[in-house]
Amino acid sequence: MTDPLRPPKNFHHTVPDGDERERLVCRDCGFIAYENPRIIAGAVVEHDGKILLCKRAIYPQKGKWTIPAGFLEMGEGPDEGAVREAYEEATAHIEIRDLLAIYSVRHISQVHMMYRATLKAPDFAPGFESLEVGLFAWEDIPWGELAFPSVHWVLAHYREAMGKSGFAPFTNPV
Repeated sequence: MTDPLRPPKNFHHTVPDGDERERLVCRDCGFIAYENPRIIAGAVVEHDGKILLCKRAIYPQKGKWTIPAGFLEMGEGPDEGAVREAYEEATAHIEIRDLLAIYSVRHISQVHMMYRATLKAPDFAPGFESLEVGLFAWEDIPWGELAFPSVHWVLAHYREAMGKSGFAPFTNPV
């Protein structure tokens, strides 16, 4: 029996029967190794009107600022992933409020699920993936030093959604 987490090494690119796309298929057993988009979970975390940002200690974009976010783990819901990432990157305990945005980043096959959250207590410190962390007033956010376009998007959407509830999640800007 083939372990789906460890597919056989004898793969080739071919279009499987009944499919339309070329896939990696095992020559021996026919196992199809689907390559699907990765899910990123994160949160815009607010405390006393300020936003929690983390300065990245890892590549890509080492030394740039971001919201706490990262790859979803197997068996984990996106909201759980956002809570875990906030703890890993900022040792912050957060409470998820609602889903803020879903972004499609096609060129790197990622889907970003971003939440609004609050900091349960103002206790935080850099985790192993962060050089430093801090709470920033809107006017003090280091806009020119943000790590990714999606960080700009989510902060702008956070600002647009301030004071609102019951809205449909935002999507990629035009």
